[in-house]
Amino acid sequence: MTDAIRPQPGILDISLYQGGKAHVAGVQNAVKLSSNENPFGPSDKAKEAFARTVHLLHRYPGTDHVSLREAIAEVHHLDAKRVICGVGSDEIITFLCQAYAGPKDEVVFTEHGFLMYRISALAVGATPVEVAERERTTDVDAILAACNQHTKLVFIANPNNPTGTMISIAEVERLAAGLPKQALLVLDGAYAEYVDGYDGGLAMIESRNNVVMTRTFSKIYGLGGLRIGWGYGPKAIIDVLNRIRGPFNLSTTQLETAEAAVRDQDFVNKCRAENVRMRHWLSEALVELGVSSDKSMANFILARFASEVEAGACDAFLQEQGLIVRRVSGYKLPHCLRITVGDEAACRRVVHAVAQFKGVQ
Repeated sequence: MTDAIRPQPGILDISLYQGGKAHVAGVQNAVKLSSNENPFGPSDKAKEAFARTVHLLHRYPGTDHVSLREAIAEVHHLDAKRVICGVGSDEIITFLCQAYAGPKDEVVFTEHGFLMYRISALAVGATPVEVAERERTTDVDAILAACNQHTKLVFIANPNNPTGTMISIAEVERLAAGLPKQALLVLDGAYAEYVDGYDGGLAMIESRNNVVMTRTFSKIYGLGGLRIGWGYGPKAIIDVLNRIRGPFNLSTTQLETAEAAVRDQDFVNKCRAENVRMRHWLSEALVELGVSSDKSMANFILARFASEVEAGACDAFLQEQGLIVRRVSGYKLPHCLRITVGDEAACRRVVHAVAQFKGVQ
């Protein structure tokens, strides 16, 4: 790169995103618990839809995503015209930053929030503003105090990743009501389906003009490998996002598989129930070994150790046992390990391995 050819301001400040580790050298058939994936994979109906699309690989997909948008709207009781689909919820986050933030603007998020908020803000030249959490939980008062005339976007994940913690709808409503008039609240609902009876903030969107929600098919639907997400918000905002969305951003395979997945709510309900059961068991079993965690509402727990050294040593021991979890130093939680709630066999292996590490018989 010459001195004359330079990227836009902010881009060189981006640290490359590191996904959850998937392999351990010298270990065969390791159990991956580092990326919050559904241990049961996608539903049979989603798999069947995926297989059928092999006959359409030579055809361009539709550009309006109408069938998938209508399926999402039917299941969640929404207006299909206000649904936008993207390559994971990451792409919706990118669209929001491209459309509503830029140089001299500020994008607010919490200190343990999803790393893509910072990355997407820097990519458009905006200033990322990190706000402290209160005991690893979103602090509405701290967010409101950080907002000013430059604030354009406020991101919160509810439940949050990697902490698993969640604030009430009343607190989210208080946040939305207190934002500056030019600011947009983005509710990241990647883990919303893991909370029984939670709408991810949809009702709030119907009554306000400054709230957008993002969702994903990567978690409870078990389609992380296909990269499909969606968003919902005021019609004027969705219209803006569609103007910068690529016309063929989702393939026919993505669209049809996601449609089958969202219509199979029986599978979603089974996955949610099993996740609740094993999440409770895993967290309680680790507490008995002296490893605490906050109450998680997602499909993982954030296990807290006495120090960064102990967390690192435990991580290394787990890898030796063929168990891959997630170090979260990049989220400013160096003394923690994020552990995906796997199936029962995987959860029991984790607890057994931690007991060995701790020297507990």
